[in-house]
Amino acid sequence: MSSIELTPSQKTILTALVNLYGEESENAVKGEQIAEEVDRNPGTIRNQMQSLKALQLVEGVPGPKGGYKPTPTAYEALDVQQMDDAASVPLFHEGELLEGATVEEIDLNSIHHPDLCRAEIHLQGSIRSVEEGDQVTVGPTPLSKLQVTGTVDGKDDTANVLILQIEDMKAPAEEPAH
Repeated sequence: MSSIELTPSQKTILTALVNLYGEESENAVKGEQIAEEVDRNPGTIRNQMQSLKALQLVEGVPGPKGGYKPTPTAYEALDVQQMDDAASVPLFHEGELLEGATVEEIDLNSIHHPDLCRAEIHLQGSIRSVEEGDQVTVGPTPLSKLQVTGTVDGKDDTANVLILQIEDMKAPAEEPAH
């Protein structure tokens, strides 16, 4: 499989399309919606879509319900797994469930620095509403029921990653089998 090099702008637009497509329950996404999501004008989106179509990452859907759909290749290009039956791990933002956001991966990359305990949270869905300094709780995860609570320390909108300063991490003890 060859890897497709995307410009940051293409990547942002494609990520927005994939996220909106997931939220719109797999209906075609209008250029205007994408334009709004990434703060660009619809003309720019149309031009970018032409190049993304040429790369076979996007399908145009004609008609009144028309718009754009990501192709399976788009997910590969973004390295997003199409999660059909993925266990969804909830994300709570300031105590409220963040709708449309699914946690894909919790990367505890700085465990050996207990004083700088950070987690990288990789998400599918829009994290536009999350700001640095906000309180976020991730989980419980399906298997270990891990729950991580922390303050957003940084975020990368193009990669859909939140960096959390961990305040609390808990996984309930296994109930002893009777």
